[in-house]
Amino acid sequence: MNRPTLLFAPGAGAGSDSGWMTAWTERLDAIGRVQPFDYHYRLEGRRAPDRLPKLIARHHDALEQLAPASTTETLVLAGKSMGSRVGCHLTVERDDAADRVAGLVCFGYPLKSAGKSGAIRDEVLLSLGTPILFIQGTRDPMGPLDLFDAVRKRMTARSTLHVVDGGDHSLRCGKRALAAAGQTQEEVNARILEAVRAFVTTL
Repeated sequence: MNRPTLLFAPGAGAGSDSGWMTAWTERLDAIGRVQPFDYHYRLEGRRAPDRLPKLIARHHDALEQLAPASTTETLVLAGKSMGSRVGCHLTVERDDAADRVAGLVCFGYPLKSAGKSGAIRDEVLLSLGTPILFIQGTRDPMGPLDLFDAVRKRMTARSTLHVVDGGDHSLRCGKRALAAAGQTQEEVNARILEAVRAFVTTL
């Protein structure tokens, strides 16, 4: 298999130049060509994310810039939190993206809204046809594993779940959890990377 191309979308609270995004861009480079990007609101210096249609449009533009329709390379949409959800919407709502994207990699998918409503954002996942990898921490309030189990049973797309024991929304584990498990954060990250590699090789 040729090295895939990964379009890497950030979460709502940070841009592609954040420490988290930079570190994971470097790690994912061991798997394929990685291209991070930013949504318009970040480029314009605003803190509040744009509405979903504008986010999807920007995500689509970034995909077109990275890999024109004529490309034959394996395309993967990777994303952190909001960026992963927008990637899912892109493959559901844009047929040209659905036909070209081979898989989705979601770092901390925000299944449960952070707002007061705590709304479950499962509609796009239930409509998805593209294979997807969820990477979720057990301490992530936006991704309770019991809710993921219920949603995945209803999904028609092939889904894989990699659980980070003790991980938060950014997949970071607390010192106590690491000590109790006799491991380091670097080892946790290495296992996440191997889960991504194993998933991508099935596409």
